[in-house]
Amino acid sequence: MNTQTAESFVTEDGRTIGGVVMEMKNITLRFGGVVAIKDISFDIREGEIRAIIGPNGAGKSSMLNVISGFYVPQEGEVWFKGGKRPQMKPYQVAQQGIARTFQNIALFDGMSVLDNIMTGRLTKMHTNMFQQALWFGKAEREENQHREQVEKVIDFLEIQNIRKTPVGRLPYGLKKRVELARALAAEPNLLLLDEPMAGMNVEEKEDMSRFILDVNDEFGTTIALIEHDMGVVMDLSDRVVVMDYGKKIGDGTPDEVRNNQAVIDAYLGVAHD
Repeated sequence: MNTQTAESFVTEDGRTIGGVVMEMKNITLRFGGVVAIKDISFDIREGEIRAIIGPNGAGKSSMLNVISGFYVPQEGEVWFKGGKRPQMKPYQVAQQGIARTFQNIALFDGMSVLDNIMTGRLTKMHTNMFQQALWFGKAEREENQHREQVEKVIDFLEIQNIRKTPVGRLPYGLKKRVELARALAAEPNLLLLDEPMAGMNVEEKEDMSRFILDVNDEFGTTIALIEHDMGVVMDLSDRVVVMDYGKKIGDGTPDEVRNNQAVIDAYLGVAHD
């Protein structure tokens, strides 16, 4: 079992997980008369890999969109690093140190891998558009510094040989890795991954799993992910929150969730009253 305190806990494999970084308090999100999320609360702790799972249509991506500022809930509060977060634009959330990937790949197909990853540094650039267009002095120095950080990410994810390749020419699995690279280029404290394994073959899933673990271990990055592959979820995650029809039906360690009857029923398609 996990040894827990209010501030930290030690996992079964000896890793120490810190205090609460983000807390979702009684979140309700509606689209017209459709309730996508209904009164859900859970937290994300520093240094952990926190999975959000559930059948199709459970509201998982909507929850990730609330965390990243794309959606504003009608009810409830989002707390980040000990304070209630006001309503923010997605770029302001990114400036707080939250980066994400998307369920449907959102890259610039006509741009090279390097240039796509460089866009992940935009929130950290301070020179204006005019200075960048001239690319002289301060703007040149700043871009070179950011490029050094991007090259480190490229090396880390082992994509050196495609750095100048237009993204549109890449196979699906490599596009997913480039999107992860762009998110990592922002040096996030909290990394949100929306179905990072979707559409991948077994070998590609193994590679992506390894990189996610390495990001968490080597950079200390807190990760929240949505994933349908239960084998991946159970292997990677420290804790799992389970959604079904917009409600939370389970929350705990992988073993606790695996043995939760409500979770078993949801995945087996047992009729709902």
